Amino acid sequence: MKVSARENLKMDDGFFQNDRDNQMKLIRVIRKYQPEIILGNALEDRHPDHGRAAKLIADAAFLSGLHKIETKDESGKLQTAWRPKYVFHFIQDRYLVPNFVIDITEVFEGKMESISCFTSQFYTNGIVEDDEPQSYISTPEFLEGIVARARMMGKRIGVKYGEGFLTEKSIGFKNFDALIKVVT
Repeated sequence: MKVSARENLKMDDGFFQNDRDNQMKLIRVIRKYQPEIILGNALEDRHPDHGRAAKLIADAAFLSGLHKIETKDESGKLQTAWRPKYVFHFIQDRYLVPNFVIDITEVFEGKMESISCFTSQFYTNGIVEDDEPQSYISTPEFLEGIVARARMMGKRIGVKYGEGFLTEKSIGFKNFDALIKVVT
């Protein structure tokens, strides 16, 4: 996935809440990495964690910019307030009309390879791990649906594969030239 860092904030699967403790965990991480853009879960989805996580991310992203909320890094040093410019939510299980679509054609195979690494959850290479029960996402149809959605989103923008995103904040452009792909 070409990530430079991965942190597990150890929130309870299925039971975490959008509360002060979890918001503070996220605020510390946002201030640590100071991202301009955060990609988060769908605002609503089949799994209750996804919508709850989306709201938690959006709330923590806003709160991380407030100077009166103090956090400390691992060494005990006060962190600087930081607010990302955007929080975008990817679309997961439910079909939601995206606010915008990104061309993912060049990275689509890598996306599918990354998904196939989770052999305990997804149908991979014709098998599901023996000790895992059959579930909604462990069927071949689930992965076929991911491919179909990426093709459909891609079709909307005239490319092979696309990824749709939602945003609660409008995206602005300085001029129309910013929307034109420069071909050399």
